[in-house]
Amino acid sequence: MTEVFIYDHVRTPRGRGKKDGSLHEVPSVRLAAKTLEALRDRNGLDTSTVDDIIMGCVDPVMDAGAVIPKAAAFEAGYSTKAPGMQISRFCASGLDAINFAAGKIAQGADDIVIAGGVESMSRVGMGMSGGSWYMDPSVNFPAYFMPQGVSADLIATKYGFTRDDVDAYAVESQKRAGAAWEAGYFKNSVIPVKDQNGLIILDRDEHMRPTTDMQSLASLNASFQMPGEMGGFEAVGIQAHPEIEKINYVHHAGNSSGIVDGAAAVLIGSKAGGESMGIKPRARIRAFANIGSDPALMLTGPVDVTEKLLKRSGMKLSDIDLFELNEAFAAVVLRYMQAFEIPHDKINVNGGAIAMGHPLGATGAMILGTVLDELERRNLNTALVTLCIGAGMGTATIIERV
Repeated sequence: MTEVFIYDHVRTPRGRGKKDGSLHEVPSVRLAAKTLEALRDRNGLDTSTVDDIIMGCVDPVMDAGAVIPKAAAFEAGYSTKAPGMQISRFCASGLDAINFAAGKIAQGADDIVIAGGVESMSRVGMGMSGGSWYMDPSVNFPAYFMPQGVSADLIATKYGFTRDDVDAYAVESQKRAGAAWEAGYFKNSVIPVKDQNGLIILDRDEHMRPTTDMQSLASLNASFQMPGEMGGFEAVGIQAHPEIEKINYVHHAGNSSGIVDGAAAVLIGSKAGGESMGIKPRARIRAFANIGSDPALMLTGPVDVTEKLLKRSGMKLSDIDLFELNEAFAAVVLRYMQAFEIPHDKINVNGGAIAMGHPLGATGAMILGTVLDELERRNLNTALVTLCIGAGMGTATIIERV
């Protein structure tokens, strides 16, 4: 198998996913195009040599539709020889785009691929593409369908995480993200988004609230108690897990991932591809895996897929220097740390989506880039990147510096 290397990565800042968010005026295709432009310009890339552009997009409709990576390539002025495709595995789409690209390169089909993702949640609302998982009872029943927040509260109840536990985790995420920005840890990977006149619209993640404390979070009401109790979804969770008598509702906007806009792209290639570009690799993609998991708990897939990936790669937890797990909800990370006895100083060391936001299709590529930068900063070698996924799935990737 051909070795697969990571040569560079970039991302936009994350803008608040509301109409008053700084990136609301920027269409999805333009966000994606900004990342393609940056990779080309930073690396002197001859875009006619790009074998494919693969991007995750969870809701590829409206201005995010019509094969957005190909549209972004036109917007960015890429050679017409560069094709494009979009994929969706819900929240893991950006990481799966990278894994899909790695598989093509490993098989010798491609030498240079750009992979990543984009989501403008202020312009294309979550769930706008519809789907039977939400709407069709023949799917709802066997899937134990419920809002993800109710599943997160089910996880917290089953594994014993209190409101103080999830709030304390959220406070630490905000502090870590704020400290990382102040220390300049993101300056080489975050590209400012500019308007047509070259004026900067946004150059910093704007969802962060670094001054968040336990007292401010304590004032927030649980977000998912009403759909759980009044909407009947608590009964669904208890039907799937009868050992639970009553769900303890602990999640709210302050300890859940933020709705934001953003895009990310990673330049991946074979050794020959890197030589043709005249650039050196930063890391190799060592292994990746996907798995289906408990659909009612829904968000515990990172535990299951990590076990599968370590077994398939012949590695142990002790071989991993840093972990990066998307902070969909605080209980997701707390359960992962609990399951593997991972100390907090080895996971999400620069904060995560609770502080900076979760632009669905882009997040997987963003957090892979974040942990690669951190490996280099700390002079460490290996990292495992993973995300929980709607409907009960998990995706994970191991990268290793070269």
